[in-house]
Amino acid sequence: MDRRRCKCQRCGMNIAAPIGAQTVICPRCQSVIQLQPPRNNSFANFPPANNNMRPEFPAYPARPRRMSPNVVNNFQPQQFNRPMSPQINNIRPPAVHGRKRAVLCGINYRGHAKSLKGSINDALSMRYFLVEKLGFPIASVIVLTEDEKDPYKYPTKANIRSALRWLVHGCRSGDSLVFHYSGHGARVRDRDGDEIDGHDESLCPVDYETEGRILDDEINSTIVRPLPPGAILHGIIDTCFSGTFLDLPFLCRINRAGYFKWEDHRIRGYKGTSGGTAFSISACDDHQSSGDTTAFTGVPMGALTYSFIQTLEQETKLTYGRLIMSMQNKIQEAQKGLGLNGANETQEPQLSSSEPFDIHSKLVAI
Repeated sequence: MDRRRCKCQRCGMNIAAPIGAQTVICPRCQSVIQLQPPRNNSFANFPPANNNMRPEFPAYPARPRRMSPNVVNNFQPQQFNRPMSPQINNIRPPAVHGRKRAVLCGINYRGHAKSLKGSINDALSMRYFLVEKLGFPIASVIVLTEDEKDPYKYPTKANIRSALRWLVHGCRSGDSLVFHYSGHGARVRDRDGDEIDGHDESLCPVDYETEGRILDDEINSTIVRPLPPGAILHGIIDTCFSGTFLDLPFLCRINRAGYFKWEDHRIRGYKGTSGGTAFSISACDDHQSSGDTTAFTGVPMGALTYSFIQTLEQETKLTYGRLIMSMQNKIQEAQKGLGLNGANETQEPQLSSSEPFDIHSKLVAI
């Protein structure tokens, strides 16, 4: 179907609207957008019908994955479209604001052979949700994407590290912290013997080919271990191999009937907090893939991010068990609707925590 682009005046999201439509609903803020009639030359910027480009982004789950081990090990990147400033490696964390604080990172890897389409949409949708629905002060939410004008908010390894340090700097009892990541993830061989499956999970910054990845060990030591009593951290991780992305000591296994058990992942070393509580809600298990999808709204987004936001918006007094099961159902229904069943395409959201608890009685509090 031919589409034209428009912009939501409320939240700023770019939307691909069907040609001829008079209105369209923004998938981020649900605003109804009145569309202007197309001009006679409205097709001038569209590619011809017989070229190699698809008129729409691929639907779930036939999409760029986030990302396979072979892609990580053998990927030969193109040059970045945006030059890196040498000053970025020496940045200072910004001032800390508010009792609610968030770092949101979305990377599309533009100009790369394995680029993504929905990661920046994920970060912007999460910002809108946190600010407009959950009351996070806009000054207390740092967004790192390739679209940011501030060079210190470009999602390099140095900038992501700085933002993570800012997230927990000076936190105290009563603080609610959120780390959301949407982009490529990778598994690498565990070098220190603290992983049950023999692999560390890792985040791939936009410059990871030259600067390297950020391992789950470092993420844990930066934003999990410093949490003081009474502080709460939620990691929302939309990437492949992300079941233990925050390297938390306990991983919850939930079946479709709601029965659950906690796996103890403490082999060696301390993976817990300094008295606070940390939760990680991730896109899939450590051996599974996730990716961009247009199946929900027609706009490319991560299945985890979309189902997370939709579940919290639609249901009240939500327990962690209900959250995970509802997200699983949304993703599975999208897969079935497209006729895409099969174990190799399974994506099952995961819950891990700094301590075990009853997932059917503890309410989600962000």
